[in-house]
Amino acid sequence: MDQDKRNPSGLPPRLGPAALAIRFGVIGLATLCLAGAFAYTGGWLTPERLSPHRVIDGFEATSGKHIGFRRNHAKGVCATGWFDATGAAGPYSKARLLTPGHYPVVGRFAFAGGMPYVPDAPGLIRSLALQIKPSGGEEWRMAMIDIPVFPFANVDTFYEQMMTSVPDPKTGKPDPDKMKAFVAAHPEFLTAYGLVGKRVASSGFANTTYNGLNTFLFVNHEGVSVPVRWSVVPEQAFAPLGPKLEDKNYLFDALIADAAKPLKWKVLVTIGQADDPVRPDLPWPETRKQIDIGTVTLDKLVGEDSAGAACTDITFDPTVLPAGISTSADGIPAARSAAYARSFLLREHERSAKPPSAVTESEVNAGGKS
Repeated sequence: MDQDKRNPSGLPPRLGPAALAIRFGVIGLATLCLAGAFAYTGGWLTPERLSPHRVIDGFEATSGKHIGFRRNHAKGVCATGWFDATGAAGPYSKARLLTPGHYPVVGRFAFAGGMPYVPDAPGLIRSLALQIKPSGGEEWRMAMIDIPVFPFANVDTFYEQMMTSVPDPKTGKPDPDKMKAFVAAHPEFLTAYGLVGKRVASSGFANTTYNGLNTFLFVNHEGVSVPVRWSVVPEQAFAPLGPKLEDKNYLFDALIADAAKPLKWKVLVTIGQADDPVRPDLPWPETRKQIDIGTVTLDKLVGEDSAGAACTDITFDPTVLPAGISTSADGIPAARSAAYARSFLLREHERSAKPPSAVTESEVNAGGKS
């Protein structure tokens, strides 16, 4: 998804089923379906053995093979900082890193999708991944993006859509008839896509809200569990989405400039109820209770190719959780874990042949555009 969506919100207008299918066929990589894909696949998940190898091959078929880079969220920059926990999660989770304290954080800002040199554009889906790791304690990894729901109910549907969207060698675009058939077979996709279309995108990475999308469980000292979803909400003031600029890294350059002073996000956890859906394409009621469990502060950005880039060797596997937080009946995090592991193994083998990242260390050190 490297198209420039030219409307005030930076998102495509809401369309009917037939028009939406045709639009997908014409533009190829729709905002969510491919470049915005969240790698919600992997593992030995079905009788047809939907393996991490097949999933990664699918990403390479849609985005190209880019030696040494992550197969999804390929264009990014590392960050470091800390997490100040409020202790408000105490009644719900026994996790040590949720007790009042100050804990180190490694993060990564990126665009979703497998193209490491995609030019920055307003419509691209932004991501923030975090590792909170107390000294000598268990760690918590989060992978979040800036849309409210994921447009696929499960891994099989996502994989089906991904393969439907592989460009035809003759046209360089997906087959519109296949896209129409996919939309017809999965009407729930249109519902989720409509919710995403209501997103109001901000002007940049620093003032974006990032959502975890999946359902997890908080488990307290008595063994009582509750379903939860989490988001990080910026303390930086909201500004509306601006136009695309000529500089291919202009959104990253703005983030680098913004990071001259510490950037902060409140970590908000929504407490669900037993009958709330675990499917990531279905939202929870807005009336659900939210608690502020702490603040993430990121005060330093580092280019991924730097020797001091702490995020480079982290997969941000969402199943890496401390005691007191666990996965739920939602099988997608485990699937992502398998796909991330496969991607990491490939780029480790390719490390010596990797070309420079799009956002260079000199660009970060220069405070933006170099």
